[in-house]
Amino acid sequence: MPSYYPQNIFAKILRGELPCYKVYEDDKVLAFLDIMPRAPGHTLVLPKAPARNLLDVKPDDLAAVAVVSQRVANAAMKVFAADGITIQQFNEGAGGQVVFHLHVHVIPRQAGVAMKPPASAKEKPDVLADQALKLSAALKS
Repeated sequence: MPSYYPQNIFAKILRGELPCYKVYEDDKVLAFLDIMPRAPGHTLVLPKAPARNLLDVKPDDLAAVAVVSQRVANAAMKVFAADGITIQQFNEGAGGQVVFHLHVHVIPRQAGVAMKPPASAKEKPDVLADQALKLSAALKS
């Protein structure tokens, strides 16, 4: 398996070199909105520690990501009046992974509404900022 590449886009976000619409952060995990969401509230949850994917992440970092993913899912159900949640996680190119830093997609879903295709359209910054504010507030309560 190839090694972790420290210049991937998520590593740059973690180092503060690129902005994000943050919804949650602690000492082990960062969660932020996908700028090309497949549905409103589409959030990415990733470990702060370098991990290419599920195949090389340390178990305690994976556990922290799982716990935060669940918290984000519960908050998103309320904030987006979702009928369900889709969780996605991809490993290596053949498995669909595009950014090689472990991340979990938490996608609020509405019954009967299809997800947008991956990376199909950027959301407006003001929409993302509003969604991040609401989701962040729900995670604090």
